Amino acid sequence: MTTVFKALDDETRRLILDELAARDGQSLFELCTVLLTRHGVGSTRQAISQHLAVLEDAGLVTTERRGRTKVHHFNSGPLAAITQRWPTTGRKQP
Repeated sequence: MTTVFKALDDETRRLILDELAARDGQSLFELCTVLLTRHGVGSTRQAISQHLAVLEDAGLVTTERRGRTKVHHFNSGPLAAITQRWPTTGRKQP
């Protein structure tokens, strides 16, 4: 679970997850394009690729090969594990 929190600690990685949640199955090129056009994130392809590797190591992103293209998918399973550890239903809010 520590790797999930570390992966979520970066704004660019959170934006990548947001974009994959909105439209799953994007290539590195597609993610770089949408990060630049929608969010003004002008990181290099290599930098975005490194962010994706961190997200993949945390289990938040999975990949598949389609020919020469690597396609990225959002995996919400690790986030569900967090909510199972600290459930919020049935407790009073302060």
